[in-house]
Amino acid sequence: MNNRVIPPEIQVLGQSIMAMVGGMELLKSRAMKILAENGIPQLEPQGWYPMRNALTAIGSIEQKIGPVTMRAVGRKIPEHAKFPPEIRTLEEALGSLNVAYQMNHRGQQSGNIGGYRFETAPHGGRMICDNPYPCNFDHGIIEALCERFRPKDAMWVRVEHAPLGCRQKGGMDCTYLISW
Repeated sequence: MNNRVIPPEIQVLGQSIMAMVGGMELLKSRAMKILAENGIPQLEPQGWYPMRNALTAIGSIEQKIGPVTMRAVGRKIPEHAKFPPEIRTLEEALGSLNVAYQMNHRGQQSGNIGGYRFETAPHGGRMICDNPYPCNFDHGIIEALCERFRPKDAMWVRVEHAPLGCRQKGGMDCTYLISW
């Protein structure tokens, strides 16, 4: 994760945090224990929880269990988090990711928590992620959206971390190249 300072008033919607549990299907009790250890002992879908606690729990999951699990957690986000209901295409899904991000966080939102920016290109585009979540988490979210909204005329959708810039390496953002 990057070094962004998260104000204490920023909160995350419980149903988004439930993705951590959903992404750790075989390790649900361990996920609940990690959440409790990080100040989230009870998890209610419509409850709001400190983003700092959620980020600490996510960091702990990635460190203790690994990057593959963190990617699986990210893949569960579109199943659990609020998204705009009118999405029909992959471009709309990727373009609305920042709206969904804002729907699932509340508090002082003046750029303190970053976001997602999708830039379209023929048969693809790039997603710039400058939020405080881990790379593997975002990679999983993007992959899940690409699978769910894959264009009918595309056999596959590829998601690759761009070679330059990375939050894990001290950068402020990560860019993902998406093609189909």
